[in-house]
Amino acid sequence: MNSIKSAYIHIPFCNSICSYCDFCKIYYNSDIVSNYLNALEKEIKLKYNYEKLNTIYIGGGTPSSLNIKELEKLFKIIDILNKEDNCEITFECNIDSIDLEKLEFLYKRGVNRLSIGIESFNSEIIKYLNRKHTKEEAIKKIKLAKKVGFKNINVDLMYAIPIEDKYILKDDLNYIISMDVEHISTYSLIIEPHTVLYNKKVNYIDEEIDFEMYKLICDTLKENNYIHYEISNFAKDGYEAKHNLVYWNNMNYYGFGVGASGYINNVRYDNTRSINKYINGNYVLNEDILDFNTIVENEFILGLRKLNGINLFEFEKKYNFKATDIPIVQTLIKEKKINIKNGYLYICSNFIYQENSILLEFLDINYEIVKNSN
Repeated sequence: MNSIKSAYIHIPFCNSICSYCDFCKIYYNSDIVSNYLNALEKEIKLKYNYEKLNTIYIGGGTPSSLNIKELEKLFKIIDILNKEDNCEITFECNIDSIDLEKLEFLYKRGVNRLSIGIESFNSEIIKYLNRKHTKEEAIKKIKLAKKVGFKNINVDLMYAIPIEDKYILKDDLNYIISMDVEHISTYSLIIEPHTVLYNKKVNYIDEEIDFEMYKLICDTLKENNYIHYEISNFAKDGYEAKHNLVYWNNMNYYGFGVGASGYINNVRYDNTRSINKYINGNYVLNEDILDFNTIVENEFILGLRKLNGINLFEFEKKYNFKATDIPIVQTLIKEKKINIKNGYLYICSNFIYQENSILLEFLDINYEIVKNSN
């Protein structure tokens, strides 16, 4: 049995629905919140095997949409989980639903990492995305979180928005840098089905402009001492997201809550996105037992998202063959699209933006044959 050291907990409630959001979410309703938390407690007690956890991520939806009484109930449930002394506990929040009382509560209850959805400081883009904060509120609340004692804050930044240009993006970057946060997650806008933007038939911006914006982000954050450690993520030294590294390192984790996903003992599962089914105890929507080829495929697709790439020693220890024995790896090295440095296989910096086309090369390969030929 593979060790499980991480858990994701999904809180689906939101005070408003963003125009781009495809996550599992519903409008906040106090009656539903109470029933939902009861169901969440039951699921955790049913599935959790009391391993000591290194990371817990409370995401959504908008977990900060819950009031103090509801948060107290949520954290009593979280207390069921056995935690390492240095467990990273991340809590997602929006500017419009955090205040001094909530921040002090979260800090006292052991949350040591905040992930704050800003997306932009520009008033027109905030309106376009249907966010509910102002630039001034965002700056004020982040300063408040620091005053309360939070020393590990992530800010989400969205770019490649149709009404955006590089000057707006540069301003957003400057505001974030001025607030001296420890971690920045960046996202190029994806127009997902069943979202407001999709229904309005919004088109993507030109790919060349998207690339220029991505390069601006990378260059600006590097100049300001942020380490680009994953395709879309930047951190000050020592503040890389431990929980997200669990995903990118293809490790096991629990997924609790409606719409949550998990990965345990070569089984990837998705919980139902129906709040009614979940409350009634019908938690799991589907389970996919992964074969050897798919597991190794995921190792490449996830691991090569990291800028330092895949540890070749660990890879061989896990799968009993060398990554460099795979023909496509040899080909990509010859083409100078990937490289090896200090025992890690990684995508070359000038191909990072095109990483999707490189990752596609690792699909539909019979890794069993490579393993058995050695």
